[in-house]
Formats: sequence, structure tokens, C-alpha cells
Amino acid sequence: MTRMSRAGPGRTVLVAAMAAVFVLAGCSGDKKDKASQTAAKVNKEEITVHQINFVMQQQRGLKPEQADAAGRRILERLIDQELAVQKAEDLKLDRDPRVVQQLEAAKREIIARAYAEKTGEAATKPTPEDIKKYYDEHPALFKERRIYSIQEVGIEATPDQLPALRQHLQDAKSIGDFVEYLKANNFKFTGNQAVRAAEQLPLNMLDAFAKMKDGQAVLAPTPTGAQVIVLAGSRTEPVDEARARPAIEQFLWNDAKRKLIEADMKSMREAATIEYVGKFAEAAASAPAAAEPALAASAADSVAPPPPAAAAEPAPAASGLGADAIAKGMGLKK
Repeated sequence: MTRMSRAGPGRTVLVAAMAAVFVLAGCSGDKKDKASQTAAKVNKEEITVHQINFVMQQQRGLKPEQADAAGRRILERLIDQELAVQKAEDLKLDRDPRVVQQLEAAKREIIARAYAEKTGEAATKPTPEDIKKYYDEHPALFKERRIYSIQEVGIEATPDQLPALRQHLQDAKSIGDFVEYLKANNFKFTGNQAVRAAEQLPLNMLDAFAKMKDGQAVLAPTPTGAQVIVLAGSRTEPVDEARARPAIEQFLWNDAKRKLIEADMKSMREAATIEYVGKFAEAAASAPAAAEPALAASAADSVAPPPPAAAAEPAPAASGLGADAIAKGMGLKK
């Protein structure tokens, strides 16, 4: 069976999809130089040092003394990959409509990400003054940082049921009473316990958490209903400015990149001719959608966690709502 030409674009993209990387190898007319860059031959195809180095660059935290061993492991994986690609081409899997669609989607994603990364390069790093200002303006993350022991109850509910849930949470003498209310009214819910530091909480809820006292509860809407979070206990573990500086600098720099990308995308949307068709035209006419910041977020990964659907105010503390009572009421402990 004859395989498709190895020089074709389909071959290049197929390798990229299976490897989750695009190999950016240089070309040279000098056969001796080319031979020196060959790491292995698989049937009649070559695997180059450029390919190994490219994959190795994606591995963060790799120490210099680990490079040789890592290179050998990567080479073995690339050999297996090459054999798989060759077999896939023999089976004409590269022409399967589903594979072709995945290849095109992967190509578009990578090119769009390259645009976002290029646009974000114009962002300037925050100054020491910017970093200090952020540190001072967010005491709940740093000076007054706390570690929270929390209990979570995820509830399936409709939007019109949320006011009653919030009221019963406020009126409950214990979390056990609230759970009994959920059971009596046939709400589906799940319980969970967790220990989270301030930086692991949604930023737009952090101030509310910082004001909460042990035993207080908060109810936040979710796409499927609501989440009740009870603060079972907490302890203070502040972070000084010197320790916080690298994380703040990276966060502010990423945020600057995100804003640049979003502004550029907004400008392009305004200049472009965008026509919605069919059912999408009807939806756009009734509720025009703004551009989602997904591209910006992917290009400038933030150290901050994503916010929930909506922030919530803490409910009054229920009497006798200690950690043991909370766990027992949720069925997490006997």
C-alpha cells in the first residue's frame, strides 16, 4: 500500500495533532548538517534533534542534569508516535472526515493562540509601585490571609427557588436543620469538606469570606442551582510583601496582557462584518452576545481562580454551628 506524500500539509498537521505539538524544525541544504541533526530513522522517515528539543522545551522545571535522560525518553515516544502515524496513513485515517475536522480545529486553535501571545507581548511588566499597591489593597490575600476549613453543599434548584433556600439557611439553627429541609422538599444535593487558602477562593467572594466568622454560611447561585458554603473554622497565615511579590507581578502582567488582547479583539469585531445566520441570527437579535474573553485568558493565564456565577453575602451565624455539627448534619461524619 502506498502512503500519501510525506511533504504534504496533511502529514505535518497529522503529526502535530497526535503529538499535541507542532515541530518547528529548520531546513538546510547541507546533507552533512542534516545528518548531524538526525536522532533516529523509522523505516524511511527521520526524527530530528529539533523535534526532541521542541518537546523538551515544553517540560517545565527540567533540570540540566536531567536533559540527557529526558531526551532519550522523548525520542522513544517520538518513535512510537511515528510508527502510529505511518500505520494511520496506511489505513487512510488521515482522510477520515472526523480526523480532518479535528486537524483543522487544532490548526485554528494554535494560530489563534499565537495571535494572542503576540499581542500580549506588548504588555509592560508592573512596576514595584504597582506591586506594592496591589499588596496593600488586598489584605485578605496577604497581610490578613487565612486558611479556611469549609463545608460545601451543592444544591440542584431553579432560580425561583433560591430566595426560599436563602431564607431557610438564615433561619436554620444548624446545618443539620437546613439539610433536613432539603431532604423534606426533595432537593438533590451533595456534600463536601475542604481546606482552602485565601488565594484558592474566588476573588469576588474573598472579601465576604474575610468578614465571615467561624460558623457563618454563604449561599452563592450556580448554573445548576446554588452552593452553600459554611465556614467551619479558620486560622491566620499572613504572607509578607517579599514572598508575595513574584506572584503579584505575574498576576498583574498576565492581567495587562489579557486587557490588551480583549481591547484588540473588541476593535477587530467592531471593524469586521459579522452576520449571524438561521437560529443564531434570532438569538443575536434578542440578546447580542459580547465576545468571550476565552482567547485572552488562554494566552495570559491568571494566577487568580475564576469567579463564580455571582457573589453572595454571608448569612447570619446559626447557633451551635460548630465543625462537628456541620459535618454530622451533612452526613459526612457519624
